[in-house]
Amino acid sequence: MLWVVAIASMVLGAALAVVQNDVKRMLAYSSVAHTGFLLVGVLGVQSAGDLAEGQYSSLEGVLFYLTTYGFAMIGSFALVTLVRDAGGEATHYDRWAGLGKRSPLVAGAFAFFLLSMAGIPLTAGFIGKWAVFTSAMSAGARPIVLVAIASSIVAITFYVRHIRLMFFVDAHPDGAGAVTRPSLLTSATVVVCLAATLVLGVVPGPVLDLVTHTGDFIR
Repeated sequence: MLWVVAIASMVLGAALAVVQNDVKRMLAYSSVAHTGFLLVGVLGVQSAGDLAEGQYSSLEGVLFYLTTYGFAMIGSFALVTLVRDAGGEATHYDRWAGLGKRSPLVAGAFAFFLLSMAGIPLTAGFIGKWAVFTSAMSAGARPIVLVAIASSIVAITFYVRHIRLMFFVDAHPDGAGAVTRPSLLTSATVVVCLAATLVLGVVPGPVLDLVTHTGDFIR
């Protein structure tokens, strides 16, 4: 049953996110796919005696994935609140066209979070997916890992499409979303999430060690 739920979450989440033209809905459906990726880590559960030296358990992989994904998603939604038009938050794709020219910092930060969620190397998302995928592979769940990799490739398409929209597409003739001045709390949230996403992608060792100790405590 977990295999069915994991595969359905990854496939449906990625497929529905591809056809969206609203940034919030895209992030929401991608979250469904990420839930499937988390379940891939759950399916990698093994007894402590079956773990090789230095191998991370299923629990530790899932905890690390939750950490990396949480920072990227919180930072993304914080940035979404900054892009507005006369009706409030401008979440339609048309309003994000050319954002890289109007506000390169906001567009660059949002692009970095999307790359992390896509699992691109040197981001926290890459290490998170590596942790759950290798855990599942070690437990013999190779077929579902192949589905997860295929779903990740599909996810890259809609993440990169949005990055292209921000940096390589001109603003919509009817008007584009304007970036409002962020509050101190929003700015701090984005900076912390950016720093965590970068650091966990470049030097994940300390956090992996932390989740290892946390996993031992939970067990």
